[in-house]
Amino acid sequence: MEPMSLQDFARALNPASLPRVLRVCSGVYFQGSIYEISGNECCLSTGDLIKVTQICVKNVVCKNPGTGQTIELALNFQGLFTPIAGPHSYETLEELVSATTKSSMQLPIDFMSTRSITTEARVVPGDQPLTLDAIEMQSGVCYARCVLTTQTPWVVVHLPLSQRGPFWKWDPGTPRTLLEALQDPALSNRLLTCPVLPWRSVTLTPQYEIHAIMHMRRTLVKIPSTLEVDVEDVTASSQHIHFIKPLMLSEILAQGGPFPLSMEILEVPEGPPIFLSPWVSSLQKGQRMCIHGLALPPWRILASTKGKKVPRHFMVSGAYQGKMRRRPRDFPTAYDLLGALQPGRKLRVVATKDCEGEGMDTPEFASLAMGDRLEVLGSGQAHGAHGRDIDVLVCQRLSDQDEEDESEEEVEDQERILLPLYFSGCFVEEMNDGRRYSLADLTAQFSLPCEVKVVTKDASYPADPLPSFLGLRLEEKLTEPFLVVSLDSEPGVSFEIPPQWLDLTVVEAEELPGQLAGSVPTATVQEVTDAFYYRLRKLPALKSQVPPPRPPKSKGLMEQKKETSKEGGFKVPCD
Repeated sequence: MEPMSLQDFARALNPASLPRVLRVCSGVYFQGSIYEISGNECCLSTGDLIKVTQICVKNVVCKNPGTGQTIELALNFQGLFTPIAGPHSYETLEELVSATTKSSMQLPIDFMSTRSITTEARVVPGDQPLTLDAIEMQSGVCYARCVLTTQTPWVVVHLPLSQRGPFWKWDPGTPRTLLEALQDPALSNRLLTCPVLPWRSVTLTPQYEIHAIMHMRRTLVKIPSTLEVDVEDVTASSQHIHFIKPLMLSEILAQGGPFPLSMEILEVPEGPPIFLSPWVSSLQKGQRMCIHGLALPPWRILASTKGKKVPRHFMVSGAYQGKMRRRPRDFPTAYDLLGALQPGRKLRVVATKDCEGEGMDTPEFASLAMGDRLEVLGSGQAHGAHGRDIDVLVCQRLSDQDEEDESEEEVEDQERILLPLYFSGCFVEEMNDGRRYSLADLTAQFSLPCEVKVVTKDASYPADPLPSFLGLRLEEKLTEPFLVVSLDSEPGVSFEIPPQWLDLTVVEAEELPGQLAGSVPTATVQEVTDAFYYRLRKLPALKSQVPPPRPPKSKGLMEQKKETSKEGGFKVPCD
């Protein structure tokens, strides 16, 4: 097939023959950083291969052949088009007459000119039907006797056979809709007339959008047929060509397999790292990786270390097999105590500093001394000092006797106190729990946040760092899906990648011998960067609690001065 313009290819294409493979013979490139315009491909290089999968008409250009003016018609244009001329034009009247006689046709001939013709007697307007009914000789020159039938009465004009056109045979046909006119190959490049358009004759040129697949392009390419590029149909000789489509990890996750998959990394998202693990932080273009499947269970725990040093943050897989003991929790406010209270579970705390009740907005508030024991009962409301209701935490002061020695009557007689939810104190949980919990059991039985000490490391992950810390705060539970992957450079360990936050671009690679066989240990703990940790804590799904209530505002200095000035009989100048 000879090269042709993309527009000619689209115009001549039979949709039933798709898909077709094209090779770009002369490319086009729009300078600058814009690679696509309005979602359409605008840059093609010479030698590119394009697999055309679909073609559709986007709009139609309607042109006045006499003046060159154009307008754009939508596909739902309601006017009707009638063919008024044959498929061929003639440069002179002599050519028109000669072609007619050769086809055994006789005079008269109905024809038209797309341009106005000026004679000594008058101006014959363009796009008007004329009837050539005789050839006459005048002063040694052959003239065509033409009748202008649109005038009343009819007007006869004599035009020399050398008169230049172009001229078209008048061939009126059945009115068609816009789509019908475009779909009829016989009407291609024919002159048409439409009564709702401002011109007597027009030509229609459809403009197409070509949907295609290109090598190493992740998405479907949309190419306008008006792109000035020449193409060649190489479908017959390209049966062996395989168009490779890059994938995102999120797309692989959505497909759900089949796993395992051998992939090569094409692109790593830009931006700061999210994991400090050596495997994840070293991901780069060209690396080979195996995707083993979806990580199970589908949840993770966000945890931070406790201690005097700067805290470190980890994402712990739900498959973590280490054992841990609960540690007493610290509560800085009464609101935190209320948030930690679980139905059916007692919450007892010990005050770790003295706190007087002066200035509090609840008359029932009693002073707390360091060492006071409290049992949290729930929330309530109390009348404040200024006659308004405020939210409070209802607690019960416990004696120093052991819980086992306290009868129900004695418990009922214990002193109840109310703490405003904004009350800022220091409390530590009173607990006696020596059990060893798995991560799954711990999160199922207790609410987060939860303080723990890892006492037994995960045997399946020898590099487990959690037992080395004095304490760990389990903060939030994440339910985002992860993929388990391993690198060819580190075949002995696999790790988990969250496509939502680390969406690599990959392409299918050839399977290496033994690479996909068997399973490898999975890193169940990954350290995250501070920036990513705080990003996770800001997620709407993790905002399980609203901010604690603020204490009532105290009288400002200016208000106190105003009250003093009223009492003393003088005014305080305003700033």
